[in-house]
Amino acid sequence: MSTRIAFLKGHGTENDFVIVPDPENVIDLPPAAVVALCDRRAGIGGDGLLHVVRSAAHAEAEELAGEAEWFMDYRNGDGSIAEMCGNGVRVFARYLVHAGHATEGDLAVATRGGVKKVHIDKDGDVTVGMGRARLPEGDVTVSVGEHNWPARNVNMGNPHAVAFVGDLADAGDLYTAPSFGPPSAYPDGVNVEFVVDRGPRHVAMRVHERGAGETRSCGTGACAVAVAAARRDGADPAVTGIPATYTVDVLGGTLVITERPDGEIEMTGPAVIVAEGEIEAKWLENVAR
Repeated sequence: MSTRIAFLKGHGTENDFVIVPDPENVIDLPPAAVVALCDRRAGIGGDGLLHVVRSAAHAEAEELAGEAEWFMDYRNGDGSIAEMCGNGVRVFARYLVHAGHATEGDLAVATRGGVKKVHIDKDGDVTVGMGRARLPEGDVTVSVGEHNWPARNVNMGNPHAVAFVGDLADAGDLYTAPSFGPPSAYPDGVNVEFVVDRGPRHVAMRVHERGAGETRSCGTGACAVAVAAARRDGADPAVTGIPATYTVDVLGGTLVITERPDGEIEMTGPAVIVAEGEIEAKWLENVAR
């Protein structure tokens, strides 16, 4: 292994990521190494890590290689593996263009949540086809301190609990995960979104992401929020045949979410590469022990 390993840093609405290009999947990234790289004081710093691998070179994605050349092997900041990350897909796509692996326009990205269709605009915005939302039945609640709210269970390839609140400050500091019930609703934990209205089809949110705490943005969370808001407002594109578009303000910017009559959800927002450099391989080996 080289004594230095390339990395980049990027963000989508300030949801930031360490990017590790590894086309042939030869770099060992155990959870401890991911935690160290995402550490904001002793590492590079990020909400998560984007391991860039050719689909054919990764056991979890080789069957998708015919549909998408590149696999987003996404890791949360605590080293755990996640099914999908909407902001991460946009930054991943931006990296592929930056590195010359793709061109502006349409491309496909393999994820653990399936193959995602991406469109990269020349103005910097990236649109991602996020798939369809599933709305599991059953009542769900979330709690922070003495506050308790009903929530909408929305699955975007990863689980979300969406609670409409009077004030975003009611969510507290979100350093620790909000409580939820019943436990059977989310056996592997959940991303929790707290939402307030800003205007017609315009909402603002805060989010606690599994494995990361409060983040500046969450793409799948914004999609879950838009779907939950649409159903609350009586809008279901599958019934009306009319797309429903919501503007979702996150702490790090703004995302535009459209749910189409066929159920497909599209998310549009910025994606930026801000830096690139090299990781000391010896340091990575030491922290991975």
